Amino acid sequence: MTRYRNALLFLTLAALWGSAFMAIKAGLAYFPPVLFAAIRYDLAGVIMLGYAGWVTDKWVPTTRAGWTQVIVGGALMIGSYHAFLFVGEQQTTSAAAAVIVSLSPILTTGFARALLPDERLTVTGVVGTMLGLLGVGILTRPDPANLLTADVVAKGLVFVAALSFALGSVLTRRIDADLSIETMEAWSMLSGAALMHAVSVALPSESLGAVRWTPEALAALGYLSIAASAVGFLIYFDLLDRLGPVEINLVSYVAPVFAAVSGYLVLDEVIDGYTAVGFLVIVVGFALLKRDALAAELPKLRAALARE
Repeated sequence: MTRYRNALLFLTLAALWGSAFMAIKAGLAYFPPVLFAAIRYDLAGVIMLGYAGWVTDKWVPTTRAGWTQVIVGGALMIGSYHAFLFVGEQQTTSAAAAVIVSLSPILTTGFARALLPDERLTVTGVVGTMLGLLGVGILTRPDPANLLTADVVAKGLVFVAALSFALGSVLTRRIDADLSIETMEAWSMLSGAALMHAVSVALPSESLGAVRWTPEALAALGYLSIAASAVGFLIYFDLLDRLGPVEINLVSYVAPVFAAVSGYLVLDEVIDGYTAVGFLVIVVGFALLKRDALAAELPKLRAALARE
């Protein structure tokens, strides 16, 4: 029964995070992009802070290391990641954005091998990383004669978003802070939202007056803040304890399926062959990078199946 519960929660998380790309795309018709991302995490951060106060005694950072971890996480994993993602999604499909973001675990491994002293990148790991980048190249199909077309630039911005998240996840691991993941996430969301508000104010194309508060806008904002962020992270925390970081990373490779399907059903987005091929190449690259960890999980899976 536990295995089925975990599988159901895993698919629910993939559906929430995958369909979030569709909700972002839909909401961008009513919000300036950076302000949209900022308001999303105003709401999500308050919800997550309430949850942190409920499940942990230490819901406010009290040390310099704790605040440093929060600031790094907020600047890179929330602020930079979502600002670039929301701007990039203006000119690309939900599925393409989700596929590029699925490169994050590969990029995280690459940064970890470069920045963490206990990590080393083997020849196979190099091949896996290169395959991941090749997958993004297949997806974007940059033409040297037209490198600055809106679609290529948009996908490049989403790639920068994935880089920001990967770098942030590694740098926060380097900081020795005694914070629960719930506390770190909550304050990172709030600090990242504050940073995005500052960027939005500095952009002449963005203002609160440009927001169109339609039912569709509120639905997109509510879905992203409550379902994809608050509920999604609660499921993530639960599965992280039950499955561990290797298996939970696999959600990145299921989410693009839900992004593609929801984009097709709600926004009439077309899924082309390059998107599918790029996604498969990225998955192969991830499998090469994580081959040892994945192999270690197979006996556990066989044992679980044998008990059913």
